[in-house]
Amino acid sequence: MARLIGKDPPPGPFRPEFWKSPLRGRALTSILGISLLVSMGIVTITGFLSHNAYEPGLPHNAIVDPSRDLPLLFSWPTHPSWLYALTEGLHVTIGLATVPILLAKLWSVMPRLFLWPPVTSPAQALERLSITALVASAIFQIATGLVNAQYWYPFHFNFVIAHYWGAVVFFASFTLHFCLKMPTVLRAYRERGLARTQIEDPLAASAPAKPTISRRGLLAFTGAGAGLVLVGNGGQALGGPFRKIAFLAPRKQDGFPVNKTAAAAGVKPELTGPDYRLVLKGGAREVSLSRDDLLAMTQRSETLPIACVEGWSATRRWTGVRVSDLARMAGVPDADRVLVESLQPAGVLRAASLNGSQLQDPRSLLALKVEGKDLSVDHGFPARMIVPALPGVHNTKWVKTMTFRKTQA
Repeated sequence: MARLIGKDPPPGPFRPEFWKSPLRGRALTSILGISLLVSMGIVTITGFLSHNAYEPGLPHNAIVDPSRDLPLLFSWPTHPSWLYALTEGLHVTIGLATVPILLAKLWSVMPRLFLWPPVTSPAQALERLSITALVASAIFQIATGLVNAQYWYPFHFNFVIAHYWGAVVFFASFTLHFCLKMPTVLRAYRERGLARTQIEDPLAASAPAKPTISRRGLLAFTGAGAGLVLVGNGGQALGGPFRKIAFLAPRKQDGFPVNKTAAAAGVKPELTGPDYRLVLKGGAREVSLSRDDLLAMTQRSETLPIACVEGWSATRRWTGVRVSDLARMAGVPDADRVLVESLQPAGVLRAASLNGSQLQDPRSLLALKVEGKDLSVDHGFPARMIVPALPGVHNTKWVKTMTFRKTQA
């Protein structure tokens, strides 16, 4: 390989003397690597849990083809009610706070990206392949996650599918890179003294310039950046008074954000007016109910969080009719699946399915009021779903039809 490419490296970053910083070193990179191991481990685990919470095996719940999906860990539960708020809050908040650490880590290993010759052995080729896939997938995941939180889609592919498979690539490359580099990390932690590190360290500058900041200063600066992002976003996941300090949150409404208004969803005023009817299907006959009919039924109140994939959550007192009561009214009291469809026009996300434990949970409601007041139209008037531990996107707003099914013998 060296004979084919040439023994002498090109000028610029391919030559060791190009890199002058005295801060780079195996010890610094190992500290940043361990920090990334913890933070990205949390992000990866909670990301796959979030996908699990979408119950992609049920109709309309995810665009990922279930036949090509990785096996789900379990059927998503409704206990505790704050489960999804916790997992998705960690996923988004820790993921964003990881950005400064990732940038610092990339800076610390920058000279290794310009090795010459690029590949000298199969082991090195495998290592560089893992680094390429790891860096590319990490940047892709963070970038697409950020634009999704802003509801801005400059790309021409489906975010859900791309983000899911990007996570699979990241996890695979991260695992490979971890296995390849862990011996180096352990060796760096066993070393004692800067002089010894400098002699043996492939990341150390051959002709270092005078330092303008210490390694501790760099780590403190990186930690401060991560902490600032953590504070700037964490309040949206905690909710309540903490939302006021979430100055980086994409939706800063006090208390109860709105991701998509009725106007943006195409729900026109005449659809939610006096002629509104909820249709229950699945039994021997269809049942049609006005909002007044629903209000005349036994009303239940539950204090439940609603949590969104963008990372925010809000806990409110919801009042409405139990979904299990509606199943009995539809003539399918032992239903183990319900498809909930919205008044939104065709061609947009307008339906989601609930599994048996979700629809039979006594806390699962077709909500008519929140905090004792009628739902606003932007929050789903005349009726919306609210189910414990369910992703917000599946708590369908402007409910039009509920189709109950008994699929298990």
